[in-house]
Amino acid sequence: MPASIDNRDTKTDGRSAAASLLSAALALPGLAAGVAATVAPPVHAETAPEQGSIDLKYLYYHDYQAGQGRMRVSAPSFHLLLPIDDKYAVEGSFVLDAMSGASPLFHDTLSGASGEGVNDLRKAGDIKLTRYFERAAIAAGFAYSTEHDYISRAFSLEARIASENNNTTVAFGVGQASDDITSENLVARGRSKRTTDLMLGVTQVLTPRDIVQSNLTYSVGRGYYDDPYKAIDVRPDHRDQLAWLTRWNHHFSAADATLRLSARYYRDTFGIRAITLGSEWVRQFGSWTITPGLRYYTQSAADFYHGPPFPTGFALNQPYSADQRLSAFGAVTAGLKIARTFADGWRIDFKVEHYEQRNNWRSLVGSDSGKDLLPMKAQFYQVGLGKSF
Repeated sequence: MPASIDNRDTKTDGRSAAASLLSAALALPGLAAGVAATVAPPVHAETAPEQGSIDLKYLYYHDYQAGQGRMRVSAPSFHLLLPIDDKYAVEGSFVLDAMSGASPLFHDTLSGASGEGVNDLRKAGDIKLTRYFERAAIAAGFAYSTEHDYISRAFSLEARIASENNNTTVAFGVGQASDDITSENLVARGRSKRTTDLMLGVTQVLTPRDIVQSNLTYSVGRGYYDDPYKAIDVRPDHRDQLAWLTRWNHHFSAADATLRLSARYYRDTFGIRAITLGSEWVRQFGSWTITPGLRYYTQSAADFYHGPPFPTGFALNQPYSADQRLSAFGAVTAGLKIARTFADGWRIDFKVEHYEQRNNWRSLVGSDSGKDLLPMKAQFYQVGLGKSF
């Protein structure tokens, strides 16, 4: 399923401390949906694209706490869309994530991947083939990601069916992911995780200026969810996730601008509940497009999250984690994107985002009383160059 549809919270999967751009260095809840939207290819209508396209992007990420720089990520990426004829199109992408720095300071529970420094390189690619019909499309995809302690493979199948007047589109999707984990400190040797994703979505044109999309995704995961780089981190061996995302776009003709609003509700069997609210104002100035955006995220704590010291009656074999990504907190992301298109098919864009995470910004608390942790801040910079042909 396209990343723009499947916005589930990979950030709390328990990946290694030296993991990839989209699942660790950007493992800041409230960011995943926005980041996915910046790097994912657009979802096409039920007609084969008339033109091919090629896009190159470079993203730089930097987070910091209490005035100290922490994690840095450099991620060049490549995306290609190639129509084969009026019935088929193939598209693929490749990203290279280089991550370095020290792990964020929340609780001093790291082992194996300590604050002395983290360095990792992830290589990831995907390919998708789409067959178009008169009012429908079927797509099959495969994705592969590898890093020194983690290998992931995923297959997906998606179908979209449009009504006779093309005002309504129903989408169905199923995906299967298989992850193999062998941590650098050998705490996790030959461990694995298997995940099945299901998606149902509806896109409805309400008026010539209004369109609404609502997607429901359900994920069933079984396997290894512990973080082997934490001194004590024991999590359940299963995780079911449910997410409901609704987006509404309204175009203002007089201003030649579009307001994009989104709301997402998430819950899982870890006990986490999360809400994401987003807004963008897309303003057209001839060949220029300026898009400011604002996003708020809040989540409750996992049932087994406790900041040190250990809770009363704690036993080593029961679920426990001090991973701040499982705590209750809130986060705000503010961003600005500037893009320009040229007559010969070339286009350029630049995007900057600032992210800030604090415990006292949370609206959902859950089982944890909300232990104050150091605020986390992060900056994102992305530049892109593309061409249609």
